[in-house]
Formats: sequence, structure tokens, C-alpha cells
Amino acid sequence: MATVFHTGPDRDIAANYLTAALKTHKQAEIARHLGVDARTVRRWVVEQSVPAHYAFGLQRLLPLELPFADDARFTFIDLFAGIGGIRMAFEGLGGHCVFTSEWDSYAQKTYADNYPGGHQINGDITQVAAADIPDHDVLLAGFPCQPFSIAGVSKKNALGKAHGFACETQGTLFFDVARIIDEKRPRAFLLENVKNLVSHDKGRTFDVIRRTLEVELGYHVYTRVIDGAHFVPQHRERILIVGFREPVNFDFDALPLPDKGRRTLREILHKTDGSEPRLAWDGDRFFNHAGRQVDPKYTLTDKLWAYLQGYAAKHRAKGNGFGFGLVTPDSVTRTLSARYYKDGSEILVYQGENINPRRLTPRECARLMGFPDSFRIPVSDTRAYKQFGNSVVVDVMTHVARLMQPILEADILEPELPLHYATA
Repeated sequence: MATVFHTGPDRDIAANYLTAALKTHKQAEIARHLGVDARTVRRWVVEQSVPAHYAFGLQRLLPLELPFADDARFTFIDLFAGIGGIRMAFEGLGGHCVFTSEWDSYAQKTYADNYPGGHQINGDITQVAAADIPDHDVLLAGFPCQPFSIAGVSKKNALGKAHGFACETQGTLFFDVARIIDEKRPRAFLLENVKNLVSHDKGRTFDVIRRTLEVELGYHVYTRVIDGAHFVPQHRERILIVGFREPVNFDFDALPLPDKGRRTLREILHKTDGSEPRLAWDGDRFFNHAGRQVDPKYTLTDKLWAYLQGYAAKHRAKGNGFGFGLVTPDSVTRTLSARYYKDGSEILVYQGENINPRRLTPRECARLMGFPDSFRIPVSDTRAYKQFGNSVVVDVMTHVARLMQPILEADILEPELPLHYATA
């Protein structure tokens, strides 16, 4: 194997990881894990070919470090997966993902590029029968918030007619989360959404969600709004909903939350002192390493900068707080949004008096969300901005996953018979 692989440092890494995997796993297991034919692995072993798909950069090889299904501490499914931020947290603790659903084709591309091999990515979850989803210990879902129609429920109550969660949540994507929990009865779930979910429709939306999970589905539910600024230099408040099938000793207050402001933008900005890491998968796309500078295309044009300043001045005159957010290396930013690609106004990096501010690059956005530099960005800048703006702060999810981990791995949680609630 050495003569084939020793053609460069990346292939040396490929050889080392493949050799290590062969010490503990059969060729057929490796093939299933990577999503290739067993004969392909055999050709790698006998030096007839090289694992090109995993040879260029450490990230391609990370799946070899992850647990195989039979060795995993727990299994999980990833719904409304986006680019896999929640998966990264739970997989990092030894969990094994057995099913993924994400409808956006560009997000699928980013997800597949960072989690190669294994199962296919399913599209529209509304078209997937719950019975066809593999059994799993944990359901993960960063489901979109849609308005809930509860018209007719009061009338049904008055008539004494039974109604289940389907009546109140049908037509919303939360319904798909509920029907899968109802069918598969996982040990636990973690749902993530915007903070405003709690107050939407004067609290009625959240009341429907909580009642569905606790009363209709019988889970023990815990909620907490957490600001990402405890872990990254970005204010990003999100509601986390954790549920367990059995009574457990879970306490969100046990979650260690470092002081806000401890992490500043300086940590995630491209470094111009020569210490910026050179990433093979980025090249000079975002940062010119020879010139030690961010690509000038991220600096605002005179026209756009003048417009943003005028817009802010107009609203200040009206007593409004609308306007751009100018930041320095010592700042903690506003929330990165999916619309960041339009003008970058919520987070503009100050570059001095004689030069216009600039947007964050997609790589800096990835860092701002807690993604490691090994995370690949295979889509356009516009798509990347949308994807990171819609994602989760990985560090937040990692800490919540650690809080859940002892319960997920406990032997006391025995499988139960499926419960199906009347929805007529």
C-alpha cells in the first residue's frame, strides 16, 4: 500500500487512516461505512487503486474515526438537517446517524460533502412514511416555525369530539416531528427553533407544541432559551426543547454557560499576520495568503456603503434603531441571518477610516457558528451565507448533547411498546 499512497502528504494521511481502520474493522464494514463496494476497498488494500474520495484532506477521512452502527453509544436521526450542525454535536459524542432529511438541494450538497458515505439524504420529510424511518434513540430537528391553525379545536371540544395532535398541527412541519415520535417512540428528542416561537401568536403556538409533546405523546419535556454568545462571539438566542420518554433526572440549569463576551470576533476573523491556516479545500477563495488579506470582493462598494449609512440616518431621525452593525475584533456580533448575503448590514467589519467596511467571508461565518475549519463550503457565497444564517451554533448543541449523554447511554431506559394516539 505504501508505494501507491506515498505520492503526497494527503495520500499519506489516507494510507494511515485506512491502515488503522483495517486493524479493527473488516473490509466489508469499511465499505458499508464509506458507501462503496467491498471490491473497491479490496483494491485499495492490494494497491490496485487509491481511495481518491478520502485522500484530499483530513475531513474526508473523519468518517473513519466515527463509530460504526454496531459500536455506537446511541443512534439518532437528523430532521430538517440543514448543513448538519446538530449532527456534528451528537456524532462527536459517539452517536451514529441512521437517517437524514433536508429538502434544500444546496444544503444537501454541503451536508453530503461533509458527511460522505453512509445513508442517502432524504428530501421532503412530509413525503416519508414514519414507519420507513429506522429505529433510533434520539430524534434531532431544527424544524421551521410555521403558523399553527387551531381553528375548529374549540368547536370540537364543545361537541365532545376527540382530537389529537394531527388536528392542531396538520399542515405544519412540526406535525411531521410529532408523527415520527408517535410512530418510533425514541428515547429522547432535541428540537431547536427561534426564541420567538415561545411568544408567537400570544403563546398559543408554543402551547400547542408543548401539549402535543407532553399530553398527546407522553414525553417529559424541558425547555431553555440559550444565547450563543456564551460560546461564540455572536448574540443568537434560540429555544431548545428536550424531551425524554421516561422520567429522568435532567436539569437545564446544570448546563455550564461561560460568561458572554469571553469570546470576541478576533478569534474568528482571518488573520493578516501570517498565521491564517491554509486550507486545501478553501485555497485563496476567501483569503489571499500571499498578500495576507481578505479578498477585496467582501469590501462594500461606495454605493452600498452610502446607502446603508443613509438608511441608518433616516431611521435615527425617526427615533428607530434600524441600521447597520459595525464591529471590531473586540466585538460580539448581532445574529447572523439568512439574508446576510444581501448587504451584510447586521455584521460589517470595520477596516479603518479610509476604507469601507466589509462583510464576513463564508469561512468566518462558519467559525462564527462554531464549525471547525475542516468543514467544507462547496456552494456559492450566496448559498453559504444562507446556510450558515439558518444553522445552529455547534458549541451550544455540543453542550446540550453532553448534558443529555448520560441519560442516552443509561441502561435503565428499556424499549417500550409503540403508543399510537387517536387523531380522529
